[in-house]
Amino acid sequence: MFQLKVMRKYNVTRAEYTAYNKLSREIRVLAKKISEVEKTSHGVLSARALCQKLYDMGLISIQKLANCHEVSASNFCRRRLAVMVKKSNMSDTLNDAQKYVEHGHIRVGPECVKEPAMLVTRSMEDFITWADSSAIKRKVHEYNEIRDDFDLAE
Repeated sequence: MFQLKVMRKYNVTRAEYTAYNKLSREIRVLAKKISEVEKTSHGVLSARALCQKLYDMGLISIQKLANCHEVSASNFCRRRLAVMVKKSNMSDTLNDAQKYVEHGHIRVGPECVKEPAMLVTRSMEDFITWADSSAIKRKVHEYNEIRDDFDLAE
């Protein structure tokens, strides 16, 4: 039941959910192994590296090994590009966000991305915006009355 609830909420396929679940399980196993040898200097370095990596990916909110034990498939689903587009209020629904990404209306940094399953890291969050050639971008700018005169030449 929980699996179906997450799949509906984040609009993911069963294969994607299974992959995220497998990744989260491997992270939890790795965190458990690291916590067993955390007393050694290698264990401390490994714990710090794992926590830093998961924090940078946005899967945990605080860099503690205890948080690594709680990573789930939902954490991965929350970092998908379509979900981040919805979260940044660029679309009203997750389905719309997914369509915008698939049709090439969204870019991350300089790259136009057409894969809604792309995982967005913390450093990439601020660079999610409309593609330059997007008709939706033009409509939004017209509505907000911020369209540049230079854009009229397009």
